[in-house]
Formats: sequence, structure tokens, C-alpha cells
Amino acid sequence: MVTLFLAVLLITHVVEMKELEQLRRDDSDAAMSSVVFTIIILLAVLLIIKFLVDIVFIYAAYKEKCGMMKKYCIFWIVFLVLFIIAFLKTLFQLSAGYVIAQILFLDQKYWKSLAEKELEEALQVRFNLRTAKNVILFVGDGMGPNTVTAARIYRGGESHKLAFEAFPHVGLLKTYSADKMVPDSACSATALFSGIKANLGTLGVDATVPQSDCEASLNKDAWVDSLAAYALKAGKSSGLVTTMRVTHATPAPLYAHSASRSWECEANMPANAKQCKDIARQLVEDWPGRDLHVEGGKIDMAHHRGRAKTAVDETVAMERAVQVAVDMTSDEDTLIIVTSDHTHTLTINGYPERGSSVFGIAGVSPFDRINYTTLSYGAGGPGSFQYDIKTIDNKTRSVRREPSKEDTESYHYEQIAAIPLDENSHGGGDVAVYAKGPHAHLFHSVHEQHYVFQAIAYAAKIGPYSSGYTIEVNIILLTTAVLLLIKLF
Repeated sequence: MVTLFLAVLLITHVVEMKELEQLRRDDSDAAMSSVVFTIIILLAVLLIIKFLVDIVFIYAAYKEKCGMMKKYCIFWIVFLVLFIIAFLKTLFQLSAGYVIAQILFLDQKYWKSLAEKELEEALQVRFNLRTAKNVILFVGDGMGPNTVTAARIYRGGESHKLAFEAFPHVGLLKTYSADKMVPDSACSATALFSGIKANLGTLGVDATVPQSDCEASLNKDAWVDSLAAYALKAGKSSGLVTTMRVTHATPAPLYAHSASRSWECEANMPANAKQCKDIARQLVEDWPGRDLHVEGGKIDMAHHRGRAKTAVDETVAMERAVQVAVDMTSDEDTLIIVTSDHTHTLTINGYPERGSSVFGIAGVSPFDRINYTTLSYGAGGPGSFQYDIKTIDNKTRSVRREPSKEDTESYHYEQIAAIPLDENSHGGGDVAVYAKGPHAHLFHSVHEQHYVFQAIAYAAKIGPYSSGYTIEVNIILLTTAVLLLIKLF
């Protein structure tokens, strides 16, 4: 029995030491299994019950015996009491140490080792100057920096890294359009895929085409070719995958030229634009759309509805797709890029405790004494304007709703917004671009969004950089909104 007790005590200490050391080494793998922790708690409860039963029997024996037997019973009672104290102390240290190490990380060694590891990785980065045989471009529609941050916290905690955040080369893209400070998906996707800035709401055409100007869009000199078109011209097969409508503003610039993103079908076109072909017909009838393979980005759609958790969950889903691409390819010949077309007005508020849910309550406002959520929007739709008109002290007032009375963890919960609109608007902030593989070092600073086209074309030696190159190239443009596949025969 003594051996068993000591073994359990030793195992508990070993688990504590191993877990805390692992927490110090790598936060991303730090969280101790909740199953293991639960088993330890249950074991502790069972042992305590067993100890209490033993004490009862020992006390009974003590009452009946005397002399040496009485001394033996006293020894057992003292031993059991000390063991219970030691076990509970160890258990408390384990649980407290786990919480402190996982959430607070006050240990200096942890922070220093984390930075040293990051420095070592940075010193090992080398430029890959090979021609990219494969290029995979992930475009998370509406995946701004705050969306990525929220997804990171949701996925594994504040210091976790998403798959693409581990890429060695990172830059920023300026997303403004030719005529607006804040872009939409049509003009920003045109910049990414065709290398030019366009006007808001237009796609596949240059800035000489105003939004909804059918006549101007008929001028083929205003049309711009996409990476898909350049690949097809070079004899490569190509395709795209989108989880949105294939005629949506993000994938459409790969194959269509339109003065309005809304002209997805003839029914959406005004009478004075009937001479222009709708986006769907361009996909089916015209080049390069008819030669694209089409399959399946709802980050943007969820943000427009103010449903931050859904948007974050979609981001995590895309991150898993990125990891699959990383696992299936080699840095030697495959350039992988992850970016976005634009941001949203999502913000991360207040000073919530580290380790708390990013979808939970951040704190209490000192002005109205009502809780507020960690996530909110700058501008949102009707459901995001969470105020009620109430009569208080014979005065009519606008009172903010109490979010703690609602399920803020729901995928359908709409975060509060400061400004009421018909729907959540885009943001005008920069978006990040992450890259690894051949010529990934070309993404290294604050870039114009249309620079992405130039970098990909140069890395793969297609389009304006194809002259004199015969090497095999496969290109994949992949988004939560778009996937473009290009392969040389």
C-alpha cells in the first residue's frame, strides 16, 4: 500500500514537471490534455475517499489494541495525514502551475526561449531563386489582420501560430482601389489577379471603366488579362475553386470583364446595359472562362452579416486547407501565398483575460455598467445595432443590450457595431501576405496589392516574364473564394 501511494505521488510530480517544461518550450503544444487532467482529479478524489476509509479502520484498531499496536496505528495515521497534505499540495501545484504557465507565462525562461527559437528560425531563412514549378495562392475573402488574430486565438491561444503564420516571408498589401479609399472584392481581386487597380465594383477592366458603364466596358483595350488567362496562353490548363458563387466578385476577375459586379446574370442588368454580356455567360461562352475548371469564401459573407464566429471558423477551415497544401508540396519547387482581398471593421476590444474565449465578454463599460464583447464591428447591419429604447426616470433613453444574456459563442450571434448600415462594411486597412517557396522573398515589405500579380508572374515565368523560359510550371490560385490551377503540358 505504501509503495502504491508513493508511486502515485511520484507519477503526479513527474507529470507536473513534464507538463510545465513542455509549456515553457512550446506554447502551441502546451495545453495538457483535459482527459489526463480529469483522470488525475478523479484519482485524487478516489484516493482521498480510500484514505478516509483507512483512517476509520485504523482508528477502530487503535481503540481495541494497545502497546506496540497503538504506536503502529499512530504511525499509520500520521503517515496518511502527511500523505494527503502532500498529495493535495502537489495536485494544487499541478493545476495552479498549469493555469499560470498556460495563461500568464510569467516565467522569464519561457519568454527568452520563445524569442531565441524565433531568432534561430529567422537566421536559417534562405532565398529560393528557382523558378516556381507550382504556385498556390490562397485568398481569404475579407480575411483582415484582426480576423487572422481572432482565428489564431480561437485555434490555439494567443501565442499559437496558424499554418500560414509560420511562413518565412511576410508583407503587407495596400488595398485601396483606383477611385475609393475602401475597396470591394471586385476591384481588389482584379488587382491581385490582373496586376492593375480598378474602380470600385468593376472587375477585369482597368480604371478607364466607371462602375456600371456598359459602353466603356465594351472597349477591349480596357480589358485586362488575369493569371489564368496568361497560363492558358502559355499552353497550361487552369481552374478555380470557390465556396462562393462562381460568378461572385472575387473569382469573376479571373475570367470576366464587367463594369459591374452585380451583373451576374441578365436579370440583374439594367435596360441600357443589355448589349453587355453578364458574368455567367462570360464564364460559359467566352475565353478564358470556358476553359476553367470550376468547383468550390464565406469569411466575407459572415462578416457582412456581423457573425464573427462564423467568419473566424471559416478562416480556420482555410488554414487547414493551407496545411494540406504545405504537406503535399515541397518548398523546392512550390510557391505558396496566403493573402486577402480586403479587410472588415472587426475589432478586438478591451482587456480580456488571456486564455478567455475570443467570442466572450471582455469587461464592463464604466459608463453604462453593461458588459461588452471582445469582438465588435465599426459598422454593421440592423442586427448589429444592439440598442433598445426604454423609459428610465420618465426619460426616453437608448440602452445597450446586455450581451451576457445572449449566447455570444453562437455561430449566429451578431456582434455589436458602432454605426448602423444596411450590412457590415469593408475596412480600408492593409492586409497581410504570407509566402514560402521559390521567390517568396519577393514579399518583404509594404506592397501595392497589384504587385502580387507581378511577383507570381515573375516567380513562375509566365505572362510578361515568360519570354525565353520553357521550364514546366503549375500554378494554383486558391481562395476561400478562389482556386486557380495551371499546369504545363
